[in-house]
Amino acid sequence: MPSDQSVYVILFEGFADWEPAHALAELRRWGKRVVRSVGFTCEPVTSMGGLRVLPDLALGGIPMADVELLIIPGGDMWQAGAYPRETLESLIASLLEMETPVAAICAGTLALARTGALNDRRHTSNMRSYLSTHAPEYSGTTHYVDALAVRDRHVITASGFGSVDFAREIFAELDVLSGADQELWFDMFKHGKLPQLSPAPHQ
Repeated sequence: MPSDQSVYVILFEGFADWEPAHALAELRRWGKRVVRSVGFTCEPVTSMGGLRVLPDLALGGIPMADVELLIIPGGDMWQAGAYPRETLESLIASLLEMETPVAAICAGTLALARTGALNDRRHTSNMRSYLSTHAPEYSGTTHYVDALAVRDRHVITASGFGSVDFAREIFAELDVLSGADQELWFDMFKHGKLPQLSPAPHQ
């Protein structure tokens, strides 16, 4: 990873704070990534869980070359469509043209669907009809996969029930943790399976 790149996560009023949490924690802890928060403005926002957050910068101020990954969490706002669509869709299109990964979970997948990015990629969301119901621009139903998280050509999508699966796909995309360590982490956080420790040798 270039040392001058960061992981950016979009925050807005009512964002689902738990959905990117697994990914962000391990990206910082094990991946040694810098995480920067992006608001539609620089005003503070309050998450669905009541956390008040001051974004690091506004959406229009993201330096494109600095982005290693853009994360779009869910929240009721996406269904209402009350966000600066033109600015966000331009950002997403530019990132994907540069082959910079974009990851969206739950209702955040609507932002991707509205750009056309899911029309020719394998993807998932909250249910098969969810995207077409809330994003009339979307025409990728034949590429929809009934899975908790899907990764295809630098686009990661996930159901709102798949935050752990979402994180695993992000780790794979950014090459954070080895394949074996990714599975170990997944078993712990998804299934509560603690790693088996080798018995201490006899003295």
